[in-house]
Amino acid sequence: MGLMTIGAFARAVRLTPKALRLYDQVGLLVPAAVDPESGYRLYDPAQVSVARLVGQLRRIGMPLAQIRVVCGLEPTAAAEAVTAYWRQVSADTAVRARLATLLVDRLSEGGATMSDSNCAVAVRYAAGCDTGLVRDSNEDVAYASGRLLAVADGMRGPGGAAASAAAVAAVTPLAFADVPAADLLTVLAGAVSDADRAVRGLASDTDQPVTTLTALLFSGSRLAVVHVGDTRVYLLRGGELSLLTQDHTWVQTQVDQGRLDRDQAAAHPRRAVLVRALGGGRQVEADLALRTAQPGDRYLLCSDGLSAVVDRGDLRSALAATSDPEDTVRGLIELARGEGAPDNIACVVADVVAV
Repeated sequence: MGLMTIGAFARAVRLTPKALRLYDQVGLLVPAAVDPESGYRLYDPAQVSVARLVGQLRRIGMPLAQIRVVCGLEPTAAAEAVTAYWRQVSADTAVRARLATLLVDRLSEGGATMSDSNCAVAVRYAAGCDTGLVRDSNEDVAYASGRLLAVADGMRGPGGAAASAAAVAAVTPLAFADVPAADLLTVLAGAVSDADRAVRGLASDTDQPVTTLTALLFSGSRLAVVHVGDTRVYLLRGGELSLLTQDHTWVQTQVDQGRLDRDQAAAHPRRAVLVRALGGGRQVEADLALRTAQPGDRYLLCSDGLSAVVDRGDLRSALAATSDPEDTVRGLIELARGEGAPDNIACVVADVVAV
């Protein structure tokens, strides 16, 4: 069988001549020959399978540069590349779906406008980490600024410290960006996807480190919360302490399903087993929420090195006892050490104040 005209080839592979000309221009699907007089592109029938693969990859939205890489791989490696691409698409779609739901809920509240976020408030903050009394290494990270608060707890073992550091480093640029309130959720969700990729990039042949990440991003009096794992956010408001996050642990799923009560979960040997973490599973699954901060609010972000050993009543008392965030952080760490501090301790305390 001889060479095929661009029209015949287009019909055979179910692509348009316009698409074939584009793929030629970018070097993705070059014709077997070009007629020197007419300039018509001519294709070899052996190119049909490649052209059909290009078309199929385009239909799932793969960028041309990535298609060029896939087409140069052996079938098994190409299949793995397509799987990895679709896994990331699914993760990004899931994040956008959660953002859309949150935005619809917020916009449906009625009367809430983005001008509400322009209240004159500031954040006073302090952060601290402690290795504890049992561990000989620290896998926790705590970060605080006037716009961003974050804690991360890397899984104990090779790469745990690097994983938590990479996660916080991926979101830290938000501390220096002037993010409009309307974009808080989108920007924070994107940063968490970056953090997940950074942690996955630390994988070796024998180990895939994972980490939790919990962060708050402020814009005026509006703030976005992102949460993966069992690090936590508490809010002290009007003397009442509320937990704003839900642990992504095996025991929490058992509590949710009515198979364990909270006392049983707190003492269960699998209480630290995560069901969600950055770097683990097929895709990042982060909880996202948008809230309004009020002057007088005090936020606590912490790792389970604090929350697992200090009961909620003592946490509330410690948060209410001192007005200076640095004193409060020191006091919380001492509380954990007083309970034996079997794990690393990370905590951030931040006060919302009127200015």
